[in-house]
Order: sequence, then structure tokens, then C-alpha cells
Amino acid sequence: MAPTLYGIEGSPPVGAVLLCAKALDLNLNIKPVDLFNLEHLKSDFLALNPQHTVPVLDDDGFILSDSHAINAYLASKYGKDKSLYPDDLKKRAIVDQRLHYDSSTLFPRGLVISKSILFEDATDIPQKNLDLLKEAFEVSEKLLQKEWIAGDQLTIADFSFVTSLTSWTVYIPLSEAEYPKLAAWRKRMESLPYYHVYQQSLDKYVELMKDKVPK
Repeated sequence: MAPTLYGIEGSPPVGAVLLCAKALDLNLNIKPVDLFNLEHLKSDFLALNPQHTVPVLDDDGFILSDSHAINAYLASKYGKDKSLYPDDLKKRAIVDQRLHYDSSTLFPRGLVISKSILFEDATDIPQKNLDLLKEAFEVSEKLLQKEWIAGDQLTIADFSFVTSLTSWTVYIPLSEAEYPKLAAWRKRMESLPYYHVYQQSLDKYVELMKDKVPK
């Protein structure tokens, strides 16, 4: 039986799991969770994830939340090799560091802006929030020291970074002039044969935010 993924289209973390599953050639049963109608606060969903966040994975009764943890689990269980989440201690440590940077800094700094616009009807974006997000972009540019986010090969860290960075470009453009390494890496990500599963989600997010982002 294919694992079940609870989520909403347009969510960067959900997109990261979709990319990972496609890279693993793993089918997922998708169960939509409508955040705008507060389905994530209903008792049945809270029983799965008290943090009331998406995505949530149900793999034959094994429940796991957080896209970073989910992708590490999927790559470890279903990967035909260990390339996406290496066994080598030092290589895995770099992947983990990148994942922690995304979960602690890159993703949350954009999320705080998105939440204020989507759920609090904010009419402007505080400059300090934009400055913090820009700083996260700058650090990401420096972290990209080789072809991929965590080194010489594609890993689950790339899935988390690409979904966060491309989503937050509605606030800060990922220009080649300012972020040349990230811009080139983004093109490499977009050339992956399964990237379209995320592009569809990203397009919906950009369309949703197009008229909402304060000018």
C-alpha cells in the first residue's frame, strides 16, 4: 500500500516531499488538507499531528510530520541507493545541517510574511522581515559551495531549499546578478525530469499571492 501524504498544494514543505517521492519513484496517496477552512485544526487531524502543520505522512500506520524528517525517512526506507541521504557520516552531517538551516531560518523567515498576508490580512511587509529573509538568501548563496546544496550530489536538502527559495521569490527576486550560484542551481533543479510535480504547486502559490503581496 502506498504511503499517504496529508497536505495542501502550494505549500513549500509539501512540495519538498512530492519532489523526494518522485526522485524515489514512490507513489503517494494525497489527502488534501484545506488550511483556509481550518481542516488542520479538526480533531482527527490533530490526532495525527498536534502541531497542526502539513505535511504529515502515514506509512502503514507510522505517522510522521515535518517535511525534513519525512524526506529523511522516505529516502532511508525507499531509496534504491543512499545518494539522496548518504550513509557516510560527514556527508550526512552536511545534509542535516542544510536541513536544519532551512527548518530554522530560511523557511520560517518567509513563512512569517506569508502568514501575515494570507491569514492576518496584512497590507504591508515590515522592512525588518524582508531584511531577515534577504539575509537568509545571502547565507544560502554562501552555503552553495558545490553543484548541489550539500555537496557534489543531489540530496533531500536540495528539495527543501528549492521549495523555500522559489516560493519566497514573490518577496525577493532570485536574480542572477545578486545570487549567481543559486540562480544556476535553480536551473539545474528545474532540469530534473520530475521537477514539474513541484512547478505545478509553485505556480498555484504564485498565482495565489500575485494580488495579495503588498506593492
